[in-house]
Amino acid sequence: MSAPLTLEHELLANGRTRIAGIDEAGRGAWAGPVVASAVILPVQDDTLASQLAGVTDSKKLSAKKRDQLFDVIHTVATSIGVGIIPATQIDQLGILNATKVAMAAAVEQLDPMPDHLLIDAVNLRQHSNIAQDYFNFGDSRSLSIAAASIIAKVTRDRMLIDLEIDFPGYGFPKHKGYGTKQHQAALSTLGPCREHRFSYRPVALCNQTHLFRETA
Repeated sequence: MSAPLTLEHELLANGRTRIAGIDEAGRGAWAGPVVASAVILPVQDDTLASQLAGVTDSKKLSAKKRDQLFDVIHTVATSIGVGIIPATQIDQLGILNATKVAMAAAVEQLDPMPDHLLIDAVNLRQHSNIAQDYFNFGDSRSLSIAAASIIAKVTRDRMLIDLEIDFPGYGFPKHKGYGTKQHQAALSTLGPCREHRFSYRPVALCNQTHLFRETA
């Protein structure tokens, strides 16, 4: 079942025409960046819901389905922005602030600029003067936010899969940097690499004798 367009249609009725949905991926991971996406959809198009059938919270979708919808969203969307904050900056800023910076960066990439933001669970008022609303479980309440969640998730997953080239043995393609038993075991054996978030307790507590491990 797709996320609804109710929020977008309410904003349209109040004169908003460029509505951006915003979401992030990777906030709870132990490694890799936090990635945010902002997506403006042509919400005035009566066929939009059918074009984006199946677009909902990315966590409810299989990887194959997310990949398919990623391509569809890129075809249908008016504009898409992506903000990426690496692990080193997450350690400096803290994950909430890093998430906000990533979201603000994604918004800045949009063309045209939005006149309203619909955000999943994060208040961006200190980072943007654009009118905005934020909602818990926004990716299930707004098609625009759901589309952003898919763009952010697929973009980040592909980045984590690529980490296997430089950092084999951690299992990044499988767990995508999240705290699984496989990831914990790899940390205990190898120590953290430079893509890990050292401010996160599970990483900070592990054996760091292999700090910044590189391939030979």
